[in-house]
Amino acid sequence: MKIVIIEDEIKAAKSLANLITKIRPTAKITAQLQSIESAVNYLSENEEPDLIFMDIQLSDGLSFEIFKSVKIHCPIVFCTAYGEYTMDAIKANGIDYILKPFSEKELNDAFEKVDNFKNFFQQNTQPDLDELLKKLGPDEGKKSFLVFKNNKYTTVQTDQIAFIYIRNDSSTIMTFQQQEYSLAQSLDQVQSMLSSKQFFRLNRQYLINFSAVKEVEHYFDRKLFVTLTIPSPDKLLIGKEKTSNFLNWLENR
Repeated sequence: MKIVIIEDEIKAAKSLANLITKIRPTAKITAQLQSIESAVNYLSENEEPDLIFMDIQLSDGLSFEIFKSVKIHCPIVFCTAYGEYTMDAIKANGIDYILKPFSEKELNDAFEKVDNFKNFFQQNTQPDLDELLKKLGPDEGKKSFLVFKNNKYTTVQTDQIAFIYIRNDSSTIMTFQQQEYSLAQSLDQVQSMLSSKQFFRLNRQYLINFSAVKEVEHYFDRKLFVTLTIPSPDKLLIGKEKTSNFLNWLENR
């Protein structure tokens, strides 16, 4: 079985690949792709795999955009941290999903479902994209977060968030007024709640608002150095594997 993984988080892709190898030792992972653009290019130029594991939200947009450019006839297992409404949309089109962080049981169940429905996928084409997007709705993202600080609950509007980062193993909001608030959700969960047009995951520690970007410079080893309108505790660098996606995100307003 030839498998393609479409996942923009390197750590998540590696974890998924390791589980696949453990559960299906004979499977061959032919590609690990990180963006809509790279997925479209690969699927257009190479033989279609037997199975695709596809993250819903990639750094350059929703992965459903891939279906606008290429026809996909093989089964797809979506990897998601999205809410129940997204799962309903996927279920309605007969496609399986696994939740992040990945578990061996969920992945094994997904493989079994693919095996059981093999004939179905051979006879049917890709999902109804319009119906999926209709159920998902626009990529507006969460409007505010409920936070607790100084024994008080308050809400922080999303457009007031400059960036969200990992501090002491917890997700922490930094506003444009340089106020900090802790969140109970992981950074992966927070990312799935926000608009991919407005927020970009720089690395494992930082999720930044487009409005907070002041300037971007070239750095050594083909990396990018990002300066924000307010100071950040760490130097913000983007690895070479994400530079193209980041620049596209800046440009496609």
